[in-house]
Amino acid sequence: MSTPATNGHAPDLSAFEGIDGTDAEMRDVVIIGTGPAGWTAALYTARASLEPLVFMGPEPGGQLTTTTDVENYPGYPDGIMGPDMMQDFQAQAEQFGAESCYGVVTDVDFSERPYRLLVDEETLIHAQTVIIATGASARYLGLENEQRLLGHGVSACATCDGAFFRDETVAVVGGGDSAMEEAMFLTKFAKEVRVIHRRDELRASKIMQERAFDNDKITFVWDTEVVDVLGEDQVTGIEVINNNTEETYVMDDVTGLFLAIGHTPNTEPFKGWLDMDDSDYIETQPDSTYTNIPGVFACGDAQDHVYRQAVTAAGTGCMAAIDAERWLSEHGVIDEPRTETEYHAAPATASNA
Repeated sequence: MSTPATNGHAPDLSAFEGIDGTDAEMRDVVIIGTGPAGWTAALYTARASLEPLVFMGPEPGGQLTTTTDVENYPGYPDGIMGPDMMQDFQAQAEQFGAESCYGVVTDVDFSERPYRLLVDEETLIHAQTVIIATGASARYLGLENEQRLLGHGVSACATCDGAFFRDETVAVVGGGDSAMEEAMFLTKFAKEVRVIHRRDELRASKIMQERAFDNDKITFVWDTEVVDVLGEDQVTGIEVINNNTEETYVMDDVTGLFLAIGHTPNTEPFKGWLDMDDSDYIETQPDSTYTNIPGVFACGDAQDHVYRQAVTAAGTGCMAAIDAERWLSEHGVIDEPRTETEYHAAPATASNA
């Protein structure tokens, strides 16, 4: 396989210099990342007796570990804490044979199979297939109290947390289409939504601006930035500054702060290898999780910049697992993949086999 150069980047293999791969472990499936996408891929590949190796990365469980109550994931009628749900996902995957370990895949070599993965800059792993589920990180303002109150009134997902702010006053930071979408969604629950923007005009598309301007529940606070988030255990207000007058003041009626200033996909190790869009989200082939590198699959928020929900991430994790199993079979690494009926049946390793 030739060494690609994608999105203006050439693969950097310097990290592998001097690394002895003689005794490197070989795995049929390596999964990078452990949000809903990663754990679902681990569950499906484990039930296929592929014994996946899962690297949990710098934030095991992904963005859901910063979320309190999750009420929009099927199967939890009373809701569940985000970290608890990720523990359930992990336990279920490990029950069927997934092996999880702490570690960050810092470098990859997709030039030929088996692929080489460098973990924590020192440990080499060989992989026949790789499933990338590294997710994306919401961009925050960088305020100390913002991080302290994350999940306690501070959020980067209106769809996830908006219902907790019924009849309250909330603020949205941002000026693009995402901010307008978040603001309009929040009007279903909040009595007032204040869009705080550091400039005097929006970056959002004209149609999105018109929709927001026409919504009676949305007010705009121009030329303004948030400088602090107030509250001990829950947001009780925000401090802002007017960029023109340099005056600071407190909005003490704001109980929810939503950040809509974008997300950054966690795809840095794969640059130069995988095709990505202008925002560095991994591009996959239509109706699949296939990337431009055979045997490398991408799922979850690392390739989805539209929905970014736990349930959609889990769905693509399932797709990646099935794609990987079929690819391994087609290339003679394993026997024939299971039929659709067999995917829903207990695996051969289960106690009721």
